[in-house]
This record gives sequence, structure tokens and C-alpha cells, in this order.
Amino acid sequence: MQTLLSNLANRARHACLKAGDFIEEEREFPISQVFLNATFKRYVTDNVRLLKDLHADLHDDWLRLYATVDVAGIYASLSVDLKLVSMKMNKDVQLIVFEQISETRVLDSKFAKVWLKLAVNSALFFYQKVLKRDPLGKILSKYNIVYVENELLHLDLNRWLGKPAILDTLNKVRINHAVLAETELRVQGNINLMALFSRLDRIQTDADPDELESLVTPIEQKNG
Repeated sequence: MQTLLSNLANRARHACLKAGDFIEEEREFPISQVFLNATFKRYVTDNVRLLKDLHADLHDDWLRLYATVDVAGIYASLSVDLKLVSMKMNKDVQLIVFEQISETRVLDSKFAKVWLKLAVNSALFFYQKVLKRDPLGKILSKYNIVYVENELLHLDLNRWLGKPAILDTLNKVRINHAVLAETELRVQGNINLMALFSRLDRIQTDADPDELESLVTPIEQKNG
């Protein structure tokens, strides 16, 4: 393993002398739906108390997002269809922007009080059928999950990803955009080879073999 890392580091240094800090040509990195949902759980669901579940089904150019919430006596499972407008991830900005392309659907719900059920159903009907609008953005803004600008949902991940280890990774990979495809997210970005392989140099010098293996262990994934 150490020999492999050393060879890669030496080749990368040679490439960096020609390419600079970042490779100018964008590269595409496919991310599976399973991996993406595992990442949602680790960095969003596990850090937002009212969210009990958050996962997405990915399709060509759109996704269906499912969420289960437990807040103020309301336990509800929801779904909504979204388009990915932009995705930018680097050491300074971690922002995903969505366009909502369907009404919010209530798949299942439980209420602590009967009057609460009536109030929620009436409010949803009023927004969707009378105002011809959807309350999703307003609700998510209230709980500081997203902010709405020009009718687009902006998910700022900095509050959850802004940790030294993650920012160090983002210093190596700059994501400029992403495209949705069937069951995968195709991320487009540039690689900072010098930062990446200087890190590999430190790893092979300081870490033992067991630590090297743990560093490449992916986020735990769940099927289904």
C-alpha cells in the first residue's frame, strides 16, 4: 500500500508542475444513490432534530425527496419532486440549490391533537388550492433548514460540513456542478493534486497499515 501511494504521489507532483494547483479540465465523478443517502443521514438527518428520515430517489434530471418529520405534535412523512439547479462545494462554499417542481405530498401523518390535524390539513389546502403555492419553502425556512431566494430552495451545508477534516477534503476537490441521472449523481469538478498527494505523503509517513485502510473506508451505506 505504501509503495502504491508513493508512486501515485510522485506521478501527481509531475502532473502538478504542468497543471498548477487544480487540474483545469473538469472531471466527472459518479456518486451512487445509496452513498448519497448515507451521506444525507450522516451529515443532515443526524444533525437536525426534527428530521427522522431524509432520502432521495434519483432520476434523469430530477429527484424525489422523502422526509419524515417529528415537530410540534406532528409526525408526517412527505415527498416532493425537485430539480437540481446548481451544486457548488469547495473550502469556502458548500451550497446546493433546488427548484421545486411538484406540490408537497403527505404520505402518512399522525397528530397529537385532533384540532392540529384539522389546522394542518386546512393550511395545506389553502396554500396549494387557493393560493396556488406550496408551503414547503416557508416551513423549511422557519426551521432554518433552507433559505428561499428567487423561489429556489438553497441548502447551505456549511453548518454541518464546516469541520476541519471535511474542509481539508474540500480543499482537494472543487465541485462546480452536478447532474442527476438514474440512481446516481454525476459530480463535475476539479482536483487539487498538490493538496491531495501532499496529504498522501503525510499519511504514508505517519500512519500504520491499519490506519491507512481506515482512511479509505467509505461512509456506511444502507440498502433500501
